[in-house]
Amino acid sequence: MSGAGNDFIMIDNRAQRLALSQEVIAKWCQRGTGIGADGLILLEESDRCDFAMRYYNADGKLGSMCGNGGRCVTRFAQHRGIEKTQFAFEANGELYRSEILSDGRVKLRMNPPKAFRDKFLVEGYEAYFIDTGSPHVIIYAPDVETLDVFGEGKKVRSNPAFFPNGANVNFLRVVAPDSIRIRTFERGVENETLACGTGCVAAALVSHRLGKLRSRLANLLVQSGETIQVEFDEAFENVFLIGSAEIVFEGYIQLSPRRSLSTI
Repeated sequence: MSGAGNDFIMIDNRAQRLALSQEVIAKWCQRGTGIGADGLILLEESDRCDFAMRYYNADGKLGSMCGNGGRCVTRFAQHRGIEKTQFAFEANGELYRSEILSDGRVKLRMNPPKAFRDKFLVEGYEAYFIDTGSPHVIIYAPDVETLDVFGEGKKVRSNPAFFPNGANVNFLRVVAPDSIRIRTFERGVENETLACGTGCVAAALVSHRLGKLRSRLANLLVQSGETIQVEFDEAFENVFLIGSAEIVFEGYIQLSPRRSLSTI
């Protein structure tokens, strides 16, 4: 599936028959030699919600919240037989709500942000920090279109003094009172992705907090060319991520040469 260009391997694991190693997940996510994806998502049973989402980064490690993944797993749940348009699901022990809109996009309610850090210097950049379910660095870059996001993002992401556990790095430019151009280097993928949902939320909230963004419905143009919307109230208590969630293809992959095929 693709969430505005952020792509994921989706597996219905509600029967709990599948246990994947970090090595296997990383192999499947590897572009060129595997399926190729920014991460892998398991749809699982929940005893308090419609379903649970378990997200793994492309390196095979269990990840934090993924906003684009949350939208994709919502549509995937409906595709796999949960016949609703409004859902409650859990991810990493947190509760989320989502809705499939009439135009096919998915609206995901995010949890309020935390851990905002005001301006600081890292790797020569003036930066800000916020946790929107995943840790994000915000850097305003007038040359966002031509910037070496891989090289510069990797340096910031790996700075041990500020981010011993790593962080996602967003380079952005506010282009209008309600619009932002954004590019993101994601930890776990260890590269620039075509979109990052929690990064879009982070960019919109920090920009509004700093007075750079006037509107509380922000349009974020991501590297795939799609636009993700972030809607929020003044207190950041009600925050919504809105964007596409599309099934790209369905298929099969062999777990090992000696085992039968497993549906994905």
